[in-house]
Amino acid sequence: MSTSTQRTSDIRTVTIELDAREVDWEFAPGRMIRGFGYNGQVPGPLIEANVGDTIEVRLTSNLPQTTTIHWHGIRVPAEMDGTEAVQPAVEPGQTFDYRFVVPDAGTFWYHSHTNETEQLERGLYGALVVRDAGGPGFDAERVLLLDDLKLDPDGEVAPFGDEHEHHAGREGDVRLVNGRQEPELEIAGGTIERWRVVNAANTRFVRLSIGGRSFAVIGTDGGLLREPLQTTEVLVTPGERVDLAVGPFEAGEELAVEALPYDRGKGEREREAFATLRVAPAAASQAKIPSALREIEPLVPPDAEPTRTIDLKALMHAGHHQRADPVRVGDLQVWDLVNETGQDHPFHLHGFFFQVLQEEGKPPPVLAWKDTVNVPRKSRTRIAWLPDNRPGEWMYHCHILEHHAMGMMAHFAVVP
Repeated sequence: MSTSTQRTSDIRTVTIELDAREVDWEFAPGRMIRGFGYNGQVPGPLIEANVGDTIEVRLTSNLPQTTTIHWHGIRVPAEMDGTEAVQPAVEPGQTFDYRFVVPDAGTFWYHSHTNETEQLERGLYGALVVRDAGGPGFDAERVLLLDDLKLDPDGEVAPFGDEHEHHAGREGDVRLVNGRQEPELEIAGGTIERWRVVNAANTRFVRLSIGGRSFAVIGTDGGLLREPLQTTEVLVTPGERVDLAVGPFEAGEELAVEALPYDRGKGEREREAFATLRVAPAAASQAKIPSALREIEPLVPPDAEPTRTIDLKALMHAGHHQRADPVRVGDLQVWDLVNETGQDHPFHLHGFFFQVLQEEGKPPPVLAWKDTVNVPRKSRTRIAWLPDNRPGEWMYHCHILEHHAMGMMAHFAVVP
């Protein structure tokens, strides 16, 4: 990756060249497929910045098809959102320049937003981490992009466009962490790490467990929570991110990083391994995780009346190019997401964070900023968000990529 950082007084510009091209992707020792990568790698390069930095990315496409980049979770200007509603798709041999300020700390990711079902499956995604001063201190940090691959009997990427996949979504049997099949990870005994976890899979829901041990969820899509949430598992649906405080463990232990059984409406999958975590000899720990992480003020009370109802079943059957009513800058939005279908749908709002007010009539266990939320089948989820001063064309959609591709989405305008 060609990266340069320039500083003018307190303003930093991070400049990156991303070349999207075909790549021989060795996802396991001796096992290779023809994938798509940024700068010849899967996943693409980790992009790192500080709050307030300007990121400049020149995308060059050397793919055999058009492409764009969506900056998932970043509050970009509308024209930088990377959808074909706001920019022309980048033709083979052409370039497009993205330029935006990163206003929020958190774990984000970037991925193709053109022919996503194929382009993400083949590897066009990467992580983007934005940091700020302060915050909890850890002994180490790692970014884990979870994904899967669907292969045919010959070991090549299975064909796309299967009718069953349109409705059920596409899940593979090869489970990946950072582009590698079930890798071995290592953590020093007695230490606590920050794990930034991204679910980059087309469809797979990951009910994440680390050897059944307790860990703390410290952040979600929009950055840190108000306080750590101790748990032994967390559901991460396609498009979602979680930041975890993991450890300490005893030297010599071996833990399975795995997905526990979960039924998203297509039958319960078996417990499935993603990685093995080996605990190395102990090291001194300097980790400091405060009981209060940040302030998050509720936008509205949990029982606020909805200003709009979005029927995911109707959305699913509406076809492409559905247009929703515009929203006005500064007008608080309270949306009821109603899922009368027989399967869960992760709802993703482009460009804005929301708060979840109610899940099945009850407030969630912790207040958080989100851009993707699972709406379980036969249920209702209420969210609140504020359109800030970034007018333009936006969209929301199911982040099961096959559902998005078949039209489970809508465009809308934010107007001044």
